[in-house]
Amino acid sequence: MTFPTFHAEAVSDFHPAPSVDEIAATQLHVSKAMPKEAGCIGIAVGVEGEVPRELGLDRTRLASAGFEGKVGQSLVIPRADGPAVVVVGMGPKEGRDLTSLRHAAAAFARAGGHYAHLAITLPELTGVAPADAAQAVVEGVLLARYRYRPLKRTSQQEPPLEALTLLSPSLPPEEVKRGVERGRITARAAELARDLSNAPATLLTARRLEEIARVVAESSGLDIEVLDEKALAKLGCGGMLGVNAGSSEPPRLIKLSYRPKDARGKALEPVGRVSLVGKGIMYDSGGLGLKPNDLVHAAMKTDMSGAAAILAAMSALSSLGARASVTGYLMCTDNMPGGKAMRLGDVLTARGGKTVEVLNTDAEGRLVMMDGLVLATEEQPPPDAILDIATLTGACERALGNDNAGVIGNHQGVVDQVCAAAEKSDETVWQFPLDKRLRQELDSEVADLKNVGGVNAGQITAALFLEEFVAGIPWAHIDMAGTSRVETDKSWRSKGATGYGTRLLIEFLLGFRAPGETRH
Repeated sequence: MTFPTFHAEAVSDFHPAPSVDEIAATQLHVSKAMPKEAGCIGIAVGVEGEVPRELGLDRTRLASAGFEGKVGQSLVIPRADGPAVVVVGMGPKEGRDLTSLRHAAAAFARAGGHYAHLAITLPELTGVAPADAAQAVVEGVLLARYRYRPLKRTSQQEPPLEALTLLSPSLPPEEVKRGVERGRITARAAELARDLSNAPATLLTARRLEEIARVVAESSGLDIEVLDEKALAKLGCGGMLGVNAGSSEPPRLIKLSYRPKDARGKALEPVGRVSLVGKGIMYDSGGLGLKPNDLVHAAMKTDMSGAAAILAAMSALSSLGARASVTGYLMCTDNMPGGKAMRLGDVLTARGGKTVEVLNTDAEGRLVMMDGLVLATEEQPPPDAILDIATLTGACERALGNDNAGVIGNHQGVVDQVCAAAEKSDETVWQFPLDKRLRQELDSEVADLKNVGGVNAGQITAALFLEEFVAGIPWAHIDMAGTSRVETDKSWRSKGATGYGTRLLIEFLLGFRAPGETRH
């Protein structure tokens, strides 16, 4: 992918997605022997059982250095006659799975952060396919070594990762190689989402995201259609236009379409049809209901993380051979307090005609999402399921913290598929009830509904608002407000934007099956 270079008054030659190029340049190998150029080697050790002979230390010596084998632990052992050894914890034998393996790989990558060439032994896990294990290791290492660098002009203490070798003396090499390549694709997608979410809002506007989306679409076999403010007005997308009214930057609705094809480019019958809707608030000041004057403003450039996750996930579908038909709607605009900004008490008309009284201008995400959801219901043939993802509510973050996103929906079968994808990708979710008893809190005296409920259960009333626009189609909503960014490195999640949702969506779409009629 060759992305356009952006320029601003104070910054020139800004690359919007450098990590895509870095991962493409990283050499990934599968070998039975240690490469001579490796700076360090990672060896996994659990809390019980034998210690690998090549380590040269017994469990007593490891324990004396404070290493117990717990998941995420690491111990660096320098050697005079070869590469340093990094011992990483795998936890108890009965609990070893893809998640613990991914965390161990991330701990190894961070402990070996000063080395450009890494090698790690690929352990055999009972019941885990070699390809899945290799993918988890590659994801853990590449995502943990991520750093957002395009605006740094000082020298870096930590070099980019140039090569990673998976040492696999006994596992089938072709299966391992397949997992390695899949890990590169999924990690590249997640890092694309991270780069976009980390970019300053002055450098990444809705119009510039359109340029990036066009590059991604051309490189990834996607069709693209972009709607500007005139087209949005013609469609009656009052939510998008209302939120955008205070901004000097115009909005963009970016529609991406993926249709499965065989190796010769012939269309395949899809296993199902999915529509994705992503919140793309490029910068959220809160509008006239301005956010508090604290560092929360600095994080609001990541309020477009839902849209970034969809764009990034869809970039991987062709390479991974996805069999579902997928349409993505990226609802992109700023939310600013300009002279024409929407006011409390204003009434907006959504696509399809429903009217919404605005009682909180900082509850703008659901206003842009409602237009996208209605457009998704109007597709022909209609989707089998709609999935939306958004940094939607502080209520969800307060309830779940930064490790879990909330999921809620009108169809348990779709929610279950989201939960299964979340477990496999380690982008975890927690299900909330779609409690209809709270629906009356959205009743308005002057419009069909208002955009906020009461002071409690805000994540549930927000979902009830969105459900008003899905026309009964099986639907699930992911509230990623707490998981979109972290303040410190945490396993495979690097400080800043996490790219959360990208790999979850990829797993969801690769495994998607049209749900039956059983409702939640």
